Amino acid sequence: MKAGSGDQGSPPCFLRFPRPVRVVSGAEAELKCVVLGEPPPIVVWEKGGQQLAASERLSFPADGAEHGLLLSGALPTDAGVYVCRARNAAGEAYAAAAVTVLEPPAPEREPQPAERPRPPPGAGEGAPVFLTGPRSQWVLRGAEVVLECQVGGLPAPTLYWEKDGMALDEVWDSSHFSLEPGHAEGRPGASLALRILAARLPDSGVYVCHARNAHGHARAGALLQVQQPPESPPEDPDEAPNPVVEPLKCAPKTFWVNEGKHAKFRCYVMGKPEPEIEWHWEGHPLLPDRRRLMYRDRDGGFVLKVLYCQAKDRGLYVCAARNSAGQTLSAVQLHVKEPRLRFTRPLQDVEGREHGIVVLECKVPNSRIPTAWFREDQRLLPCRKYEQIEEGTVRRLIIHRLKADDDGVYLCEMRGRVRTVANVTVKGPILKRLPRKLDVFEGENAVLLVETCEAGVEGRWSRDGEDLPATCQSSSGHMHALVLPGVTREDAGEVTFSLGNSRTTTLLRVKCVKHNPPGPPVLAEMFKGHKNTVLLTWKPPEPVPETPFIYRLERQEVGSEDWIQCFSIEKAGAVEVPGDCVPSEGDYRFRVCTVSEHGRSSHVVFHGSAHLVPTARLVAGLDDVQVYDGEDAVFSLDLSTIIQGTWFLNGEELKSNEPEGQVEPGALRYRMEQKGLQHRLILQAVRHQDSGALVGFSCPGVQDSAALTIQESPVHILSPQDKVSLTFTTSERVVLTCELSRVDFPASWYKDGQKVEESESLVVKMDGRKHRLIMPEAQVQDSGEFECRTEGVSAFFSISVQDPPVHILDPREHVFVHAITSECVMLTCEVDREDAPVHWYKDGQEVEESDFVVLENEGPHHRLVLPAAQPPDGGEFQCVAGDERAYFTVTITDVSSWIVYPSGKVYVAAVRLERVVLTCELCRPWAEVRWTKDGEEVVESPALLLQKEDAVRRLVLPAVQLEDSGEYLCEIDDESASFTVTVTEPPVRIIYPRDEVTLVAVSLECVVLMCELSREDAPVRWYKDGLEVEESEALVLESDGPCRRLVLPAAQPEDGGEFVCDAGDDSAFFTVTVTATPERILHPAARSLDLQFGVPGRVELRCEVAPAGSQVRWYKDGLEVEASDALQLGAKGPTRTLTLPHAQPEDAGEYVCETRDEAVTFNVSLAEPPVQFLAPEAAPSPLCVAPGEPLVLSCELSRAGALVFWSHNGRPVQEGEGLELQAEGPRRILCIRAADPVHAGLYTCQAGAAPGAPSLSFTVQVAEPPPVKLVSELTPLTVHEGDDATFRCEVSPPDADVTWLHNGAIVTPGPQLEMAQNGSSRILTVRGCQLEDAGTVTAQAGGTSTSARLHVRETELLFLRRLQDVRAEEGQDVCLEVETGRVGAAGAVRWVRGGAPLPPDSRLSTAQDGHVYRLFIHGVVPADQGTYGCESHHDRTLARLSVKPRQLRVLRPLEDVTVIEGGSATFRLELSQEDVTGEWARGGVRLQPGTTCQIHAEGHAHCLVLSGLGLADSGCISFTADALRCAARLTVREAPVTIVRGPQDLEVTEGDTATFECELSQALADVTWEKDGQPLTPSPRLRLQALGTRRLLQLRRCGPLDAATYSCVVGMARAGPVHLVVRERKVSVLSDLLSVRAREGDGATFECTVSEVEPTGSWELGGRPLRPGGRVRIRQEGKKHILVLSVLRAEDTGEVRFQAGPAQSVAQLEVEALPLQICRRPPREKTVLVGRRAVLEVTVCRSGGQVCWLREGVALCPGDKYELRSHGHTHSLVIHDVRPEDQGTYCCQAGQDSAHTRLLVEGS
Repeated sequence: MKAGSGDQGSPPCFLRFPRPVRVVSGAEAELKCVVLGEPPPIVVWEKGGQQLAASERLSFPADGAEHGLLLSGALPTDAGVYVCRARNAAGEAYAAAAVTVLEPPAPEREPQPAERPRPPPGAGEGAPVFLTGPRSQWVLRGAEVVLECQVGGLPAPTLYWEKDGMALDEVWDSSHFSLEPGHAEGRPGASLALRILAARLPDSGVYVCHARNAHGHARAGALLQVQQPPESPPEDPDEAPNPVVEPLKCAPKTFWVNEGKHAKFRCYVMGKPEPEIEWHWEGHPLLPDRRRLMYRDRDGGFVLKVLYCQAKDRGLYVCAARNSAGQTLSAVQLHVKEPRLRFTRPLQDVEGREHGIVVLECKVPNSRIPTAWFREDQRLLPCRKYEQIEEGTVRRLIIHRLKADDDGVYLCEMRGRVRTVANVTVKGPILKRLPRKLDVFEGENAVLLVETCEAGVEGRWSRDGEDLPATCQSSSGHMHALVLPGVTREDAGEVTFSLGNSRTTTLLRVKCVKHNPPGPPVLAEMFKGHKNTVLLTWKPPEPVPETPFIYRLERQEVGSEDWIQCFSIEKAGAVEVPGDCVPSEGDYRFRVCTVSEHGRSSHVVFHGSAHLVPTARLVAGLDDVQVYDGEDAVFSLDLSTIIQGTWFLNGEELKSNEPEGQVEPGALRYRMEQKGLQHRLILQAVRHQDSGALVGFSCPGVQDSAALTIQESPVHILSPQDKVSLTFTTSERVVLTCELSRVDFPASWYKDGQKVEESESLVVKMDGRKHRLIMPEAQVQDSGEFECRTEGVSAFFSISVQDPPVHILDPREHVFVHAITSECVMLTCEVDREDAPVHWYKDGQEVEESDFVVLENEGPHHRLVLPAAQPPDGGEFQCVAGDERAYFTVTITDVSSWIVYPSGKVYVAAVRLERVVLTCELCRPWAEVRWTKDGEEVVESPALLLQKEDAVRRLVLPAVQLEDSGEYLCEIDDESASFTVTVTEPPVRIIYPRDEVTLVAVSLECVVLMCELSREDAPVRWYKDGLEVEESEALVLESDGPCRRLVLPAAQPEDGGEFVCDAGDDSAFFTVTVTATPERILHPAARSLDLQFGVPGRVELRCEVAPAGSQVRWYKDGLEVEASDALQLGAKGPTRTLTLPHAQPEDAGEYVCETRDEAVTFNVSLAEPPVQFLAPEAAPSPLCVAPGEPLVLSCELSRAGALVFWSHNGRPVQEGEGLELQAEGPRRILCIRAADPVHAGLYTCQAGAAPGAPSLSFTVQVAEPPPVKLVSELTPLTVHEGDDATFRCEVSPPDADVTWLHNGAIVTPGPQLEMAQNGSSRILTVRGCQLEDAGTVTAQAGGTSTSARLHVRETELLFLRRLQDVRAEEGQDVCLEVETGRVGAAGAVRWVRGGAPLPPDSRLSTAQDGHVYRLFIHGVVPADQGTYGCESHHDRTLARLSVKPRQLRVLRPLEDVTVIEGGSATFRLELSQEDVTGEWARGGVRLQPGTTCQIHAEGHAHCLVLSGLGLADSGCISFTADALRCAARLTVREAPVTIVRGPQDLEVTEGDTATFECELSQALADVTWEKDGQPLTPSPRLRLQALGTRRLLQLRRCGPLDAATYSCVVGMARAGPVHLVVRERKVSVLSDLLSVRAREGDGATFECTVSEVEPTGSWELGGRPLRPGGRVRIRQEGKKHILVLSVLRAEDTGEVRFQAGPAQSVAQLEVEALPLQICRRPPREKTVLVGRRAVLEVTVCRSGGQVCWLREGVALCPGDKYELRSHGHTHSLVIHDVRPEDQGTYCCQAGQDSAHTRLLVEGS
């Protein structure tokens, strides 16, 4: 199976683009590209938008996917850009390349031998030129090397050498280098030779000779390669050779690499003298090859790179460095990691000859695995050159038409980047090819090496088709080098080495240092100066480029999209562009850019446009015109530029706005034309009275005139205007016609210069203007040159009369004739004319009649007869009749070889139960063979069949078995054909499953994958996710007969994936998904439980889950809980618990335990405990109060609603008498309003009335309080405005009351004044002190007081954020803003302008927001511009306000509009200003109001309405006002196509043509015709036509299958379906066949006429169908059908039947047999040796005749002794084991004829 694209196809894609080409004028230029696509794309080449056609100089070679353009003898006019365009049904692609044609250098005159070349005066100096360059050399170590060069130039250049980019004195070890300057004798210029004594390996490199003088620099390079001399055996045989590499003293490093990847080893070595490097692998020295690269990098390191590592590459790699001072080693052990999925059969290295083919073949483990082919890193796609075939698991790459560049490493890659690698070696003239690409940095040296098979041959180096100079090329023996020193960007390209038809190519890429292009010019301005000129000015770019640069000025005509270069200048400044610089009058725009060697800057467009008019000059003026009466008079002139002009006729101006008209009604008509520079005035059908008219032309700067003269019209020939050549066949009517300008004007006819005389065979007639010469029946002798002559003018006719062409009727195809020795061979050819000459040719030479070749003619039949053919008589025969030829290939087989096929041993490979046929073809059909197997004769049976058919013998094994393997022989006499049959088991097929199986299981479930094979003993491999599985406890592999199983006893989710059962030739796929086991709650069984607990107490909620490892989540009242000290979560085995160690009433609620799949709910309620006292926790201490003071006794219960009982000294407490009882939630309070000594005692609070109820006691003592006094004084404070002030004092006792006063007023707590108490301390805090808060603060307690002074300092008002300069546009709102360090009071800051307060203005306003102060200026005007400030008492800030005049802006831009053809489009624009005047333009052309263009402007809005739009109106719509420009796109789409008139139902007769027609609304539209809903495609019988708006579907030769419904579809429109009815055609016989009686060897013709032309008839003879060919010819002439039988035989007698449809006709053919005669007789005497075999052979006149063999008059019978054979015309007698008694006379009798032979026996 060949690799290919999908059914949908793929658009063209360029794999290799054409590269630019530079050639010298007269040379050959070639562009090449590689493009792929499905279907294969059609490729055309274009230039300048025009498609190129093949010519003598231009051809388009194509080789598979490679397409080229070949231009021979390139001319300067051929330069330009060539485009390769590729298209197919899926899409289109294109690529372009430039061709540059250079002028060839002027040839230098060779100086005469006697004179010395002298430079011309004033030009004697010049840059250095290398006369001869250094030559590359390949030497052995220790040899002496001399590199020399010859350089010319004045003044004499300075020469110096470099090695690998370094000066010689910089080379580390250059002591053995020496320079030898001098002049070569007899040669001009200077020379400098570099001599290297005893070259060493490190001396290898590139040596460059530089030559410099004041005029320039030149260089030439050469390559030096120093090679190790071959090892020689030691002189002393007993002396052991030194080891190449000494043993390692330490373990080597280890390097792992995946198979197919690259391995890179780098070794950096230093030493003096510079060491020599050798690489070794497993102790063997390494040499560079395709996969082992050895080079030195730019850092001086030595690199060994092993490409595409294979298992065989693993081993120890050693870098050995040595010099005269010693040696050192560095080693690494390479390990190659092989992938688990491998190629079952990897690629093998192959060799091929150039222009031949090679085949790479590998085998993948599974036929479904996709592969890709690579040549090194380049992906190979299927094409004619790279044929890629997939057959099961076999992957094959066939490379056709091998080239030298096909030599390399090829890879086949599977998924996962698994690769197999092989080398392809291409044998040819080139042994070592160029690398595929070479990357070199700019300024470095590029070296290319090629090794050829033959030494001393001359190759050709070229770059992009252009030959490279000889100074950079060198050859030595088999090696050829190209050295390019100091490459530049111009050196990049495709470098090719050619040797005869063989060539190798590399892509030289020069990596350049990136340079930035120069900047654009600045300050570009346009000034419209004097009339018809424009002044352009600009400044240099900033910064100014460091490299030299120029300015390039370009122009563009308004309305055009093309920019055209005007000129280039070097300096910036002012440039005046006159009107003469433009080709035609118009409005022009200009732009300028900066250009340097690093690129071009962006363009700067000058604002505006200028109207320029070129100054016209007369190039070719008017000439007087002389014409005949009635003809057109044409006046023309050419100007130097395109300009409008005015024509005058007899002083009257002709209207220029009317290209056609007439001077006055009924007078002279005219037409004016202008094409480019040419102006024409055509006066139509002038008359005699117009003679003397004066024509004038006028335009600015040009005036010219001419006169019109009219002559009397002479007779002239209207037709024919040119010589007429006509060809006729004999007996055809010939009419020659000559038409004159005058009626009945005499003319004469001539033939071959002789006047014609009328006769019956030649008639002359005259009819008005026409003169005719008629030949009713032309003959060959009527050919000649005919002339119709009248008054000095003639018409010529060349007449050729030929016999009608000869056509060969039979045979129409190539005839192959096989015969044996002495057989009669007859070749027959029938032509359509009996008198036609026929010639016979054999192998290109005309055949002459002789005894061995007989030529016969019988009417239209021509025969070539070989009476007794011999093997040399075979060959290629041709029967030539006119321009037609009939071909015969005759093969004569020598009777000495019985077996014709097979000629060699045949090997047959089959699988069990397959049918095997062994075929042996003999030279004689009557020969008998004997079949044997492994030496024993086979016996025919149902399992082994022997078949015989003419000359073919077959042995058939219907269902071959393994035991049928062996060697089979087909034996006849001493010959045999051998067949070796090998029977193998059939490929293993997977019977079940046939489709991919998907299994879903749960965790721990047993999963079984089963695969049933076609063979029980077939091995399989199981893969999971691409990796082969290994048997383990979790994965069991089983085999049971043809069944194979993979068992996962306890599947886990990670066991899921894609499993593959690979049986070698077939695979089964399984997708296994293992889901986790559902997590269930086993206990409690109920899903909702109500639980009650006591408080406080321990609450535990418990669940049991399965499986034991399931995760659970606990929720309380819908929220997930987290573990803490008060809530503990537990998990042990399958049990999950939630524990509340100390449950509280608030812990009651809904608890949920949830697994992934189930949940259980616990409704927890907590019962209240007995009432307890919560506070105070301990018994309170005695309480002591002063008389009159209030007292509060308080306790807190555990339950708010509990009852308590108070008692005082054992008696219940009654409210009243100064006592009050209160309850606040769980708190219980007893209040004593004013303590009295009677209130002293023990107070008890008891919870409940039950005995033993909990109680709490308080002891109260009533005594006199201590005196109140102030312990400490207040301290005076000084704070800043806005800070806090805190006053503090101490009081005794600590609970004494203190009164605060401020400036004598009692202080009331509030937001600004805060009072606090801390033990005995009393605190007063004044928040955010203000200036008015200053004063005296007093604290009073009892009868004492203390005072202190509060001082408040004012805080500076400073600006934290100062004013910023503001730029605003006129009309905008401006805000100036500052931020202060604190919030100032109103009026704390003020705004000023120019140092003065702001004037009152409604547009000015201020605002304060905390620390921020703002000044607003609404609708600024230019007068508002100035310096504004903001001041406080402590700070000041200033800023500048700049006001720009109002600019025009677009508020709502134009929007793109898409309309249908014929519709209207509206463009709207809103500007920032009113009453703006602007211009609307389309495609750069200004629009004027009209019927189809309406322009409106109202306020800010501008509107453009375009109506009646066509496709050509699409373009850019722009609005321009001052410097503002806004544009949008107008797209006019073609109106949708509709069907105006649809097809109609049709009814046709079978064989007729059916035509469906529909009419569309547009001419350019594609339609699709459908049949029964399926689209139709053109074919020879189905034609699709487009005639304007009409679309036709033609069905030719309609048949019953064409009857269907048809529809016409265009876009979304559909017409139909319409019905086609095909009627059956009735056929009847008009004239029946007639019976024929003929003799043997004659011919017979049968004719039958039917009623219809279309039906095809069939012929039968004796019940056997007849086919054209050989002796049978069948043809049809309209309704008549003809059968011709030639060379009749007696067995042809029988019934002839013709049938056409249901009609038929029958006749009888009777053939009378001729008497049998002997044509070729045996020799009169024949001598044979005793024991041999004797063969006597005769040939009779017809096949099938019976002959009788006699010996001495006694008839012979077949048996062991005598064998009688018959084959066609030939009859043989074979006498086996000849004995002396067999001697005698033998006779062969054939009818009345006989032949005698005397047999002589020799030997004893």
